[in-house]
Amino acid sequence: MTQHSEQYEAIRDGVRALCSEYGSAYWQGVDEARGYPEAFVDALTAAGWLAALIPAEYGGAGLGLAEASIIMEEINHCGGNSGACHGQMYNMGTLLRHGSDEQKRRYLPKIASGELRLQAMAVTEPGTGTDTTKLKTAAVRKGSHYAVNGQKVWISRIQHSDLMILLARTTPIAEVKRKSEGMSIFLVDLHQSIGKGLTVKPIRNMVNHETNELFFDNLEIPIENLIGQEGQGFKYILDGLNAERTLIAAECIGDGYWFVEKAAAYAKDRIVFDRPIGSNQGIQFPIAESHIEIEAASLMRWKACQLFDAKKPCGAEANMAKYLAAKASWQAADVCLQTHGGFGFACEYDVERKFRETRLYQVAPISTNLILSFVAEHILGMPRSF
Repeated sequence: MTQHSEQYEAIRDGVRALCSEYGSAYWQGVDEARGYPEAFVDALTAAGWLAALIPAEYGGAGLGLAEASIIMEEINHCGGNSGACHGQMYNMGTLLRHGSDEQKRRYLPKIASGELRLQAMAVTEPGTGTDTTKLKTAAVRKGSHYAVNGQKVWISRIQHSDLMILLARTTPIAEVKRKSEGMSIFLVDLHQSIGKGLTVKPIRNMVNHETNELFFDNLEIPIENLIGQEGQGFKYILDGLNAERTLIAAECIGDGYWFVEKAAAYAKDRIVFDRPIGSNQGIQFPIAESHIEIEAASLMRWKACQLFDAKKPCGAEANMAKYLAAKASWQAADVCLQTHGGFGFACEYDVERKFRETRLYQVAPISTNLILSFVAEHILGMPRSF
């Protein structure tokens, strides 16, 4: 696999061409208004890029994770923020891999065309965080529907999605043999749910990232909206996390390239003491180091993509790709800001906006510490640390 193949370059060129119509002024305006890049997401959908992973039989492009990662990378490399729409890429995988034929026929073509958006996934809870098996949101079967009660937090893009993937416990944890059993996945129609058992409370945050707290009070979900088998939801969620982490890695790689190129250009143009500041090793070495780290992270991303698309186990590679890319992009962000000095804090340079955006991925969708504990336990065979 090579990132320079003709097919990949065609994708890069296509995404770059679209992104060129939504430049710095557009993203600054969205950020200042704390708005949503509606026009950009609509254009991305119309061009078919968000349907990359949906099979052609359902109206998508039928591409692999490698190609999808290029799309996410290029959006960020061009100065945008794919966090506004990346959920559609990996959330759809749960429906595609585990949904019934009827569910796929009903929803996937509309998701591919943009008639429906599946941007939201509700897993995290305020009392459990990443200890997902301890979640307390419960779905109780009552005839032809499930009644859902509980609370979720940090659930993104609710206001800009039509559908949401929901993980809830259908069997109490005390009644299962393994704590990972007894959870189920549901597809929630947000238009039919908000105000009718589902309350949404937006969370204002450091990044212009639309995220929310959700409250479920006897929300009724039709039985036909259960995805896959009852009680197998945790396995289904894990199945989709490798794609999520690999795509997030690609976004961080795109951010990293943006920061390095921005810093290098400024270092060459900025004259202090009668010479470019980039002629100083104290400036150029950190930029060079950031470039090296991003290139290395990108190689791990390609390895994860190759394994995923070959339907081989890739949990270690996906986690390591996300770790390396998030770390590299954050380092590059800090170097870029430092290179710009005071101008790095000025909104017109975009550095401070991208700085805030890439910082998120040290924490979400999985923290760097959890990745380290995963590698220690599952790859190196060390004792479980929590």
